[in-house]
Amino acid sequence: MLKTRLVIVGLALAIAAGVALFFGLLMLRLSSSSSSPKVQSTATLLKEVQTLSQLVTVKYVLEKVVILEDVKWYGENRVLLLAHGVVKAGVDLQKLPPDDVRMEGNKVVLKLPRATITDVYLDEQRTQIIENSTGLLRAFDKTLEQNARRQAVDDIRRAARHNGIYEEAEERAKVQLTNLFRQLGLEVEMQFAK
Repeated sequence: MLKTRLVIVGLALAIAAGVALFFGLLMLRLSSSSSSPKVQSTATLLKEVQTLSQLVTVKYVLEKVVILEDVKWYGENRVLLLAHGVVKAGVDLQKLPPDDVRMEGNKVVLKLPRATITDVYLDEQRTQIIENSTGLLRAFDKTLEQNARRQAVDDIRRAARHNGIYEEAEERAKVQLTNLFRQLGLEVEMQFAK
């Protein structure tokens, strides 16, 4: 009888110790997961310096929803991305050969290169993943979000071209250069290369 009581008390103490250990580890894990991640600062290396001769004259801000799904017979992976993109365009003055700039008295005659898109990127502060789901039998596909972002950049570039960013960039380049030369007391005649 005494042995039975000792066994019961021993089992009760072991169960209580196990429960206390479980809750202690759970509390430790919860308290450590709520702390902010540590940032390790490393050196920043300058890899290259480039000269830019771009007269960027227009910036389009566009939004695009991208839905990317990878459906297999055993489940699907899906990403729904709200992309907030920026497209900049202008004239690359480095492509302006010397014979396309002439002075005729107090008049400057320019034959400018056609406008190009100089930069396309996603504004990471405003771009967000609305949904990221993985099927029950599927492994998480880390490239799906990257592919959605790449698709968003391509679609935003295409939309900017479709909405007339080249024409807008050329018109604004004309205005900016005309104002600059007029402030210098010069007349300007300008056209764009074919």
